[in-house]
Amino acid sequence: MANLKALAKDTAIYGLSSIVGRFLNYLLVPLYTAYLSVESGGYGVVTNVYAYSALILVILTCGMETTFFRFANKKEYNSDLVFSTALGIVTFLSSIFMLLVILFLPELSSYLKYSDHPEYVWMMALTVSIDSIQAIPFSFLRFEKKAIKFAILKMLFIILSIILNLIYFCLLPWLNKHGIIDCSGIIDSSQQVGWIFRINLICISIVSFFFWKEFKHITWHIDFRLLKEMIKYTLPLIVLGIAGILNQTLDKQIFPQYFNGTSEEAMKELGIYGACVKIAFFIVMFTQAFRYAYEPMVFANSKDIDAKETYALGMKWFIISTLLGFLLVMGYLDILQYIIRQEEYRAGLKVVPIVMAAEIMMGIFFNLSFWYKLIDKTIWGAWFSIAGCVVIFALNALLIPKYSYMACAWAGLVGYTCCMLLSYFVGQKKNPINYPLKEIAAYTLLAAILYFLMEIVPDSVPTVFRILINTLLICLFIYYLVKKDMPLKKIPFIGKYFIKK
Repeated sequence: MANLKALAKDTAIYGLSSIVGRFLNYLLVPLYTAYLSVESGGYGVVTNVYAYSALILVILTCGMETTFFRFANKKEYNSDLVFSTALGIVTFLSSIFMLLVILFLPELSSYLKYSDHPEYVWMMALTVSIDSIQAIPFSFLRFEKKAIKFAILKMLFIILSIILNLIYFCLLPWLNKHGIIDCSGIIDSSQQVGWIFRINLICISIVSFFFWKEFKHITWHIDFRLLKEMIKYTLPLIVLGIAGILNQTLDKQIFPQYFNGTSEEAMKELGIYGACVKIAFFIVMFTQAFRYAYEPMVFANSKDIDAKETYALGMKWFIISTLLGFLLVMGYLDILQYIIRQEEYRAGLKVVPIVMAAEIMMGIFFNLSFWYKLIDKTIWGAWFSIAGCVVIFALNALLIPKYSYMACAWAGLVGYTCCMLLSYFVGQKKNPINYPLKEIAAYTLLAAILYFLMEIVPDSVPTVFRILINTLLICLFIYYLVKKDMPLKKIPFIGKYFIKK
């Protein structure tokens, strides 16, 4: 239970920064969807480029975050040496990647269909290279349990990004309109997408300077035995990572190739999908916060007697939390939809519940992944992710021409479900954990029933009454949670007010 309390505390710290940070970051969604028209396809370009960025980031970090935790917790290795080795590997790969992009920029731009804007490609490449290098110091902060600094630096990037985007999209047009500064060439609609990428590059570069204390831990010594062991451990993680990120971004990468229409129409549709997917931010945010806290704890406490019990409880509370998040988002979608400013983008809101369900499946798959990481059999994760990737690619290729972005949403859900089921059934044979399946099933069934009741409320019912009905349904879920697993008297700080005298 002590470990579970520590997990809850760290998740709260990471989660608070993630919640605030994601909320602030999602302020960019109404900004972009207000200034980038659907017809321009600008938001589709942003979605497409960031999908490639996510894939490249996984390749360049090459599983070194998990590998770092694994070896830094081994008594025979010095954590500073492990940190230096991991950082050296990622820096080397990122430098080679950037060099190749510079050498083959025209060819890459042509292949990605950005021949008129090669700056999109090199800015994306440089941003991802810096981001991949930063991943190791961020992991070191988690290892050192410096959650506060971790959160501050993540927030710094987001706040800088918001400020610079507001200056570009709001302040500069105002100054230009009133004749204070002539910046018409910069704020021209053809320049907007490029400046989104420039701002991202500027912000991530600034954050790098705040890792000077962590860089002091670099040891200018190479332990070839350690290097060999780390590479051996991380190779399957690279495959796992690539397959995993392809599961998340493949649809956005291949959509223009399989869409039954022109490139302009494809980017328009992709922009709608990319904007509506953003509303599913709660599940993504919570999964990320949970991972930041959970991963270091699992490796540090893997030898504890009650470790498996902690993993089982961790899974249960993860699922409960994400189900509650699902109900909250769907219950207040009538309000949340206005994050997307232009009504044309809202045509894709029907993907939101499907994408959120897919994110829950992905989170469960992540929670199930530790059985093979702890026994150094990461190849299993690679096989599971590859299977999911094949399913997602096949469904997208088959269905995008007919069903457009709806195919992307359903393919993701089916693919993640396959990964989750494979990991669970194989894991129960290789390293069994007694998950509270009956309790998890009860919460899942309750959430499904409540969501069904939300959906059958006619659209003719006024929005205020729909929200009131949805709020009552959400309260039913919370009531069951409090009655079953979280008595008010046991809640920290406020629990003392519910203890019977």
